[in-house]
Amino acid sequence: MASTTTAFGSGVSTTALGLSSLKPSPTVGVATVIFPKPRRSSAMVVRAEGQTINPEIRKTEEKVVDSVVVTELPKPLTAYCRCWRSGTFPLCDGGHVKHNKATGDNVGPLLLKKE
Repeated sequence: MASTTTAFGSGVSTTALGLSSLKPSPTVGVATVIFPKPRRSSAMVVRAEGQTINPEIRKTEEKVVDSVVVTELPKPLTAYCRCWRSGTFPLCDGGHVKHNKATGDNVGPLLLKKE
C-alpha cells in the first residue's frame, strides 16, 4: 500500500499529489521533494531533401502563399512555415526561398492576418 504521509500539514496525501518521493528533512522539519531526472526526448527532423514539397498545387504561381483572416491574434501578421526548412519552425523564417531555388518548387508560408 502506498504511503499516506500528509504534505505540509495540509491533510492532503503525498500519494494523491503524485509526490511519492516526498521525504521529511531531519534538519529543517519540512518535507523535501526529490524530482526524478527528466527523460531525454528524441526529436525527429523531417526533411524532403532534393525533392519538391508541393508536387501539384497551383504550379502556375511563382510562390504559393495563402492568407487567412483571424479576429483574435496577438500580432497583426504571423507567417507559418509550410516547407519544413525554417529554423524557427513552426514560424516561417524565409527558409523556403533557398529550397525553392534549389528544387524549382514554389512553396511559401501560410499568413495569418488579424482582422
